[in-house]
Amino acid sequence: MSPESTWTDDYKAALAEAEKSKRFVLADFTGSDWCGWCVRLKAEVFDTPEFAAWAAKNAVLLELDFPAGKQLKPETKAQNEKLAAAHRIEGYPTIVFMNSKGEPVGKMGYERGGPAIWLKRADEILARAKR
Repeated sequence: MSPESTWTDDYKAALAEAEKSKRFVLADFTGSDWCGWCVRLKAEVFDTPEFAAWAAKNAVLLELDFPAGKQLKPETKAQNEKLAAAHRIEGYPTIVFMNSKGEPVGKMGYERGGPAIWLKRADEILARAKR
């Protein structure tokens, strides 16, 4: 299995998949081509086999990108801006965990220490959400 996890940029599709698979949505609000902490989070956590295995069981991956150089489709850009406003995103990276109805259940960002530390924190958020 490749460590490259499958990400979508389609919010409605992510919610539908979360409902079907009984997983949460992990929404990554990122500045993929300009935000240093976003690039580090992707390299240190999201691009690892540990994260791919965790995501397969726990999360539907949704990338909500706010790039400086890359052009997004107008509908994707509008969707991302609407979601950033709804979730009061003030910095990048911000990870918002949502249930299949799109309701936030937790939030985090970059955590130093690689996948083990990051996934432990994510598990704590999801465990609280399941109660």
